[in-house]
Amino acid sequence: MRLEKKVALITGASGGIGNSLAHTFASEGADLILWDIAEPSPTLLAQIKNFSREVLFQKVNITQIKEVKEAMKDSYARLKRLDILINNAGITRDNLLFRMEERDWESVIEVNLKGTFNCTKVASRFMMKQKYGKIINIASVIGLTGNIGQTNYAASKAGILGLTKSVARELARFKINVNAIAPGYINTPMTQRLFPGVKEEILKNIPLGRFGEPVDVAKLALFLASEESDYLTGQVIKVDGGMVM
Repeated sequence: MRLEKKVALITGASGGIGNSLAHTFASEGADLILWDIAEPSPTLLAQIKNFSREVLFQKVNITQIKEVKEAMKDSYARLKRLDILINNAGITRDNLLFRMEERDWESVIEVNLKGTFNCTKVASRFMMKQKYGKIINIASVIGLTGNIGQTNYAASKAGILGLTKSVARELARFKINVNAIAPGYINTPMTQRLFPGVKEEILKNIPLGRFGEPVDVAKLALFLASEESDYLTGQVIKVDGGMVM
């Protein structure tokens, strides 16, 4: 097992990618701290228990630094370590720029970018004391390319890429690796809402000819969380079927 005796904190754990991350990491021996504002599915929790893993769920609003500090302090006191942080929580509020409300801009930046900053800032203190840690930020290829109707989302994910590279430089001396995954179109409730005609147009630009699955992201995250990636930091790795080359 690649993550035996490791403790992993996953934000946005109730979503499609979050579920897959939790299941994959538990199957590889990790104890889990799951954060979300929604309860995780009973099915997911039952599956994790089948692996006999320690699992702690906390309802946390990651845009509030006080909540992040309190929850992380509590989970660290209970599990005694924090080896892996996966900043996975994210939202969309799509609209064309001239129609986008200020609140839709702010809410996406708050959750996606500020939330990643808050969790990274607090978790890094524990990891610095351990002189070990793996931080994995879930960004998006949209942060690299931009997208019509997603000015707020693209800006938040591009910000995560800059944050990843800067924090990787700061924390390297503490033996903390910081990397980002940039998924393309993944089969989640978010992409399932796309109209059939839109899906067909997107698929034309994906050389592998299909949308990705949440487990495709989870398997890369597993690699980045394991000792196999100890010489990787500050990297942005795309999981997009070749859509952005």
